[in-house]
Amino acid sequence: MAASAELVRTAGDFVLDGGTFAVENNVWIIGDDSECLVVDPAHDPERVLAAVGDRSVTGIFCTHAHNDHINGAAWLADKAGAPVLLHPADRELWDHQYPARKPDWTLSDGEVLSVAGLDLHVLHTPGHTWGSVCLHVPERGWLFSGDTLFRGGPGATGRSYSDFGAIIDSISARLLVLDGRTTVHTGHGEGTTIGAEAPHLDEWIARGH
Repeated sequence: MAASAELVRTAGDFVLDGGTFAVENNVWIIGDDSECLVVDPAHDPERVLAAVGDRSVTGIFCTHAHNDHINGAAWLADKAGAPVLLHPADRELWDHQYPARKPDWTLSDGEVLSVAGLDLHVLHTPGHTWGSVCLHVPERGWLFSGDTLFRGGPGATGRSYSDFGAIIDSISARLLVLDGRTTVHTGHGEGTTIGAEAPHLDEWIARGH
């Protein structure tokens, strides 16, 4: 099987700043028949592991450390024998969920990961959280945006560890410069393309979210 991006949808709670919110998450499995990388294993790691099957897991990639994106990471990492990858700027958020367990690898901007013959480029895109990162796969025209960019605008910035100006800078400088045909695989909801979102940047700035 050629490398593909497989979607597993899960549901659970997002908890931050004293609030609890019911959410549905998009978990992405990037790989082929023999190996894969799992992006944001949320809420139901057993279901994610079932989707992985007998493939080798090269890593658990966390786009950011909000609990609704990492609450299955440690369990899946232990079961699959895979390292957890996180940007160091989100370590404090990680520690809220896992005070006794460190991530296994610290991601850096410009780093290139490899799985199933694909090069996956790490883009540091602070704003939704300070350690938010996206994965860009140029040869396939894929962007895994976590909660940085959605259909209709930026991820939320009204809570701790976030900043609207920073996310606008990240989106405009790092994401909207990509090929307009790039498919955006989001952390929640339906996907979009860079070309569909780029014309609306000024609208997002004007509305402030």
